[in-house]
Amino acid sequence: MQSIQDVRTVCGALPHSQETFPFDATTLVFKVAGKMYALTALDGDPVTVSVKVRPEDGEALRAAHPGITPGYHLNKRHWVTLTLDGTLPDGLIRFLIADSHALVVRGLTRAARADLGL
Repeated sequence: MQSIQDVRTVCGALPHSQETFPFDATTLVFKVAGKMYALTALDGDPVTVSVKVRPEDGEALRAAHPGITPGYHLNKRHWVTLTLDGTLPDGLIRFLIADSHALVVRGLTRAARADLGL
């Protein structure tokens, strides 16, 4: 998993995922119920994707993987940036994107989750 298309495919498969460009024309932001769960720069080389994590998980992930760094321009406790240069296992990348989506969904109100059928 090393391309923007790979990221789009994984994020697009998640329930109610939306692609948006709220910041500029090159920063692709993935949202669920209007809340951001992943973002990537279309012109990144290598491609990076930032995802939401539990603070304790972020620390462990950064310690275990040089390709995982604190979230770029994001809250460093709650976000990490994954460098998609082939050093991180595809399964880990997919898991972290899906887990970020799940964290955001869990943070929605019960009514918002019910409206989405989640």
